[in-house]
Amino acid sequence: MTGGSEGVDFSSIRLIGMAVTPAVMVSACGTLVSGLDNQISRMSSLVRDLAREWRLLPEGDPRRAMLREQVAILDRRHAILARAIRFTYSALLAFVVTSLLYLAKRDIDVPELLPMVSFSLGVVLLGGMAVLALASVRLGRRAIALERRELFEESDPPPSD
Repeated sequence: MTGGSEGVDFSSIRLIGMAVTPAVMVSACGTLVSGLDNQISRMSSLVRDLAREWRLLPEGDPRRAMLREQVAILDRRHAILARAIRFTYSALLAFVVTSLLYLAKRDIDVPELLPMVSFSLGVVLLGGMAVLALASVRLGRRAIALERRELFEESDPPPSD
């Protein structure tokens, strides 16, 4: 019996490993897109509900002004999340390109820098998505503060933390 590594092409195994890592990131992006899409859908539904409530209130009702503010906040939040979902899809594409570049190395001369740049771009885009998601959470807190202000009839809502 010999060393046991006869016939095993370790360079192929290495290439597969390098191609699989971005594929795992593709899966993570899919999960993130699903969560962002759910948030966007909930926000769209909430804006429709608030607009319906606004239309049913009589002219001059003070709640109308608060509803208008909430819709404006939710509109900004929706726009931020739409940008975040675009970042996530772009990251997904960057990770797919990274995998393809690593797999192509078997047949063509792909400079090592190209898949690294593509993977790094995907990571940066996911970082941007995270920053946008945090901004969305902050705006969500502002919308809740408006409701609390009305409920407690105070100029500043009581602390929530």
